[in-house]
Amino acid sequence: MNTTPTLTEAAAARVSAIAQKQAKPAILRLSVEGGGCSGFQYKFDLAAAPEGDDAVSETAGVRLVVDPVSLDLVAGSTVDFVESLGGAAFRVENPQAAAGCGCGSSFGI
Repeated sequence: MNTTPTLTEAAAARVSAIAQKQAKPAILRLSVEGGGCSGFQYKFDLAAAPEGDDAVSETAGVRLVVDPVSLDLVAGSTVDFVESLGGAAFRVENPQAAAGCGCGSSFGI
């Protein structure tokens, strides 16, 4: 059932631009931490390389990596990059999230 999360084209383009500016590989790490207003919160970092047990997906040459513990909480998700009047941010569309919050960066199962 572990379906590796994927990036939208918009998210891949944004990761690529950020990685170029920082002279790093275009690898986005998505992880889940306890906390936030709904119980869990998403964390994004650029990674130097995937770890041995990471789930990896690729969109437009950009890789999304997720550790096994976080994968259970974000399986089947899509990571998008959204620009609006409120700002620009990565947003996770998580089919497993039973509850969310206004900030869009935390969720409950």
